[in-house]
Amino acid sequence: MLIYMLATAMTIAMLIATVFGLHQEAERVRAKSNAKRFGGGFGIRKPSRHF
Repeated sequence: MLIYMLATAMTIAMLIATVFGLHQEAERVRAKSNAKRFGGGFGIRKPSRHF
């Protein structure tokens, strides 16, 4: 009985770790996408050509 409880606890822990890892990866990809879209942050920007 104890081995089944340990196996269940490890399975739940691994599922939580997987969800956390996927969340971190999604945030990294989202931040990279936003940096590409907005020119890399709040530094020097190219002047607008819409006059």
